[in-house]
Amino acid sequence: MAVENGGSVNTPNGEEYFYQNPILHADYSDPDVIRDGDDFYMVASSFTYLPGVPLLHSRDLVHWELINYCVEQLPFSRYDQPAHGCGCWAPSIRKHGEIFYVFIPLPDEGIFVATAKDPYGKWSLHCLKESYGWIDPCPFWDEDGKTYMVFAYAKSRCGIKHRLSICEISSDATKILSEPVTVYDGTLRNPTIEGPKLYKRNGYYYIFAPAGGVPQGWQTVLRSQNIYGPYESKIVMHQGNTKINGPHQGGYVDLGNERGAFIHFQDRGPYGRIIHLQPLDWKDDWPFIGVEQNGDGIGEPVEVWNYLIQSKNGIDFKIPTDDEFDGANLGIQWQWQANPKKEWYDIGKKKSCLRLYSRNNPVREENLLWYAPNALTQIPQQAEFQATVKVELHAETEGDQVAFGILGQLYTYLALCRNKGENTLVLREGIVTENVGAGKADEKMLKQLPWNSDVLWIRIMMQDGAIYGYAYSENGKDYCKIDGGEKFQASPCTWTGMKLVLAAWNIKNRTSTGWADIDFIRFE
Repeated sequence: MAVENGGSVNTPNGEEYFYQNPILHADYSDPDVIRDGDDFYMVASSFTYLPGVPLLHSRDLVHWELINYCVEQLPFSRYDQPAHGCGCWAPSIRKHGEIFYVFIPLPDEGIFVATAKDPYGKWSLHCLKESYGWIDPCPFWDEDGKTYMVFAYAKSRCGIKHRLSICEISSDATKILSEPVTVYDGTLRNPTIEGPKLYKRNGYYYIFAPAGGVPQGWQTVLRSQNIYGPYESKIVMHQGNTKINGPHQGGYVDLGNERGAFIHFQDRGPYGRIIHLQPLDWKDDWPFIGVEQNGDGIGEPVEVWNYLIQSKNGIDFKIPTDDEFDGANLGIQWQWQANPKKEWYDIGKKKSCLRLYSRNNPVREENLLWYAPNALTQIPQQAEFQATVKVELHAETEGDQVAFGILGQLYTYLALCRNKGENTLVLREGIVTENVGAGKADEKMLKQLPWNSDVLWIRIMMQDGAIYGYAYSENGKDYCKIDGGEKFQASPCTWTGMKLVLAAWNIKNRTSTGWADIDFIRFE
């Protein structure tokens, strides 16, 4: 039986019967999920990429569509520049009454809450608690009318990585009502415990929390009949004999009849943290996730499994990648590398084109891609793909350029650049040596060719294993591979996978009135 990632096998009567993990081969890190009637909603981390905290929707837990972002901008000036590894960490999503709540940790600033009555509409953002090092918050509205928040700590900020705490909060999630109480210390059995999600079932409070670190960790569940513990712990899923390392942080939804689903991520290096769906059932008031494969009593991730929800609605859901730029707004798949600014771009100045303005960076001496707030990024949605853009450069100042590339801590891009009054085709490589916050990076020239036109087609060809190359064309039909087909190994960004990146900027960091028009991006 052969199925693609996130695909399905059809039975003779046409009903979808099996699904294949990963359901999303895309970097939607630290997922959390809820059920609202026949609808499922999932949120994920976004770090320094904005708009932030993507919101996805599904009807069957397998096919997903990207519908919104919970954070338009972050209310701190530091995010007007790239702040790699900072920003929006692991969120959680819940619905209480008629309001959707998304709890969002900013490890340097505090715990924030985004709220909306309509998940497709505008979200508002407020600060619940100014803090340093509090991360991964999850709210819980109890039957007695009290509301709680469980959270973890970031070792990089406060030196703690193995404790979970709970405090009482107001029911509208605007105030902290009590001091935090440490409810679990995983120093010995569950080091680096994080990403807690709080639930209640059959009189037990449950905290689902990954432990052991991202690459080789496991999924732990804690339970207690008292919100503040003591909690007993049990490992409910690990890699075992499978190829699914981690398997890490995620969220649980109840499907009834002692059945449930667990969505979690797997770290795939350059691809980031991709999304898997696991069956879950209950026995003796403990959840069991995945399937028993090696006799140790601990669940292991499934590769192919029966659909957990049979729904004909939404089987055509998908996340957009192509963009012809013929609407009034940017496609929902795009995120900037910092708080978005209207002066960076226009749509409609030229019909069916995205216009990117050539920007300098007034706060830095060098204007490298890693530092560029106006870099426009997209999360790759497949392990293998071919992406093509058509660009037209309108340079006004020496150093104006437009580029298409793969962003990571080792990144490359192919650019059309104005150099000494002439257009040149430039292949550059960036190496990031300090990858957090403003960071530190350096770039070097790999290839430079004369180019006798303002128009250029650039193609990126990505192979499984995150190995890629470039090709270019002057007419969109005949392509030449750069430097004889040289291949590059993609690398992750800070806490995220690689990104496709489009940008116009002045490489000499000069003020310019130049621009570039992007006609389209198309994937195969």
